[in-house]
Amino acid sequence: MPKSTSSRTPSSRKPLIYGAGVVIAAALLGFVSYRATAPDHSASSSSSSAVADVTAAPDAGVYPELAKLARRDAGDKLAQGRVDAPVVLIEYADFKCGYCGKFARDTEPALVKKYVDNGTLRIEWRNFPIFGAESEAAARAAWAAGQQGRFWQFHRAAYAEGAKEQGFGKDRLKALAQQAGVADLDRFARDTDSSAASAAVGKDQEQGYGIGATSTPSFLINGRPIAGAQPMETFTQAIEEAAEKARNTEDAKGDKDAEGSAK
Repeated sequence: MPKSTSSRTPSSRKPLIYGAGVVIAAALLGFVSYRATAPDHSASSSSSSAVADVTAAPDAGVYPELAKLARRDAGDKLAQGRVDAPVVLIEYADFKCGYCGKFARDTEPALVKKYVDNGTLRIEWRNFPIFGAESEAAARAAWAAGQQGRFWQFHRAAYAEGAKEQGFGKDRLKALAQQAGVADLDRFARDTDSSAASAAVGKDQEQGYGIGATSTPSFLINGRPIAGAQPMETFTQAIEEAAEKARNTEDAKGDKDAEGSAK
């Protein structure tokens, strides 16, 4: 396992309070006493075979306050999957993060095929740029691509093997937009530099800091925190458990409604 390194959270950031339970969850989300690996510029962090050095806790508590952060907005251009899917995976990630790229290439496509396509899972992206100006620029550009319905194509291009090593300067972001099939590049440039893009990225960023995330990638699955580019099995277990819990809750509700109708 590569050595773990933590990202630095700006001292001006203050946790948001979503409810008393989130205070406890944020401590857990520190993340679940894991050693979150935030990739640096070392050879180990850029290696395509690197795996985040974290302490996974797939049996960690599920926090209702965190589950409520799922937007389930049909108009969300940075999400995929049914709005009414029983399980929502929220990902807080940075385009300059090597382990985010590993998840995007190695795990996410399999999750989409296995769970999103059959309606079990919805994936909601949160821009969480923590590595400086280029991270911020890439986040705004991804949002701008989304305004033309090409967020996930931009996401795939930006996380392709070797993409982050080329940087995210203005010309490079335009090239990624072209690769993603963004039709109106002039609009893309305007949207990238807009106050709306900055506000959208800032909203996601504050939410991430507010729940105690300090490294990328960080995930919530129906209110359960998962840290780092974990193996597929970790996500599978969490999704299956969340789906089963949702089914049981729905069945219990149906039984209760049936009893009420019979009276």
